[in-house]
Order: sequence, then structure tokens, then C-alpha cells
Amino acid sequence: KKQTIMDFAIDHFNINVLDLEKSLKFYDDALGLKEIRRKTAEDGSFIIVYLGDGKSGNKLELTWLKAMDRPYDLGDEEFHIAFKTGDFDAAHAHHKKMDCICYENTDMGIYFINDPDGYWLEIIPTR
Repeated sequence: KKQTIMDFAIDHFNINVLDLEKSLKFYDDALGLKEIRRKTAEDGSFIIVYLGDGKSGNKLELTWLKAMDRPYDLGDEEFHIAFKTGDFDAAHAHHKKMDCICYENTDMGIYFINDPDGYWLEIIPTR
């Protein structure tokens, strides 16, 4: 029996958000992510928006659920999404001005920002 080799590539990562417009503004302002497409349920129960960086094929999917009436439980907050930047110092200054830096590890040369729902986003320099 011949084994088939499959070629997988990351397409998108989903997070659920409470305030879609606030999140869209944050991801644009903080990381330059732009809306690629959206799907709205016919009954208005959900909206899914895909964001892209304009460089890679990776997408961030933001899901808004009409029925969600409380902040999402992020557990121990041990998961995160990492973003590379060619101008780490300018990014750090920008995020400091936005007051969204939640943790810095100067020994590793990285820091994290929080989105409006509390998700951690790692910022790393292009090495």
C-alpha cells in the first residue's frame, strides 16, 4: 500500500471577539491587518471576518457571535500569535503609545501586546 504525502500549509487562525468593530480597528492600528473578506449569517447570529497582512497567505479569522454576552474565558493565557517586524524599535514605540504592551522580555528581545479581548500577541524582530 503506497503512502500518500500530504502538503499542509497554515491557512488561518481563529479567535472569537466581543466587539468586532473595536477589534477590527485594533488589528489595523496595531498590526496593519486589513479585512480580506467576511461572512455574515443570514439570521445575524454570527459574523466572520478574515484579516491579512498583505505579505503572507496567513489569515487571522475574527468570529463575532451575537449570543455571546460575557468576555471569553482565555484560560491560562498560555497561547499566543506571533508577528515579525523589520522595525522592532518603531513597533515597540507605536505599541507603547497605544498602551497595549502587556509583557516584555528584554533578555529574549521580544514583547507582547493585548488585543481588546485580552489575547496575547507576540512581537518579534525579523532575525
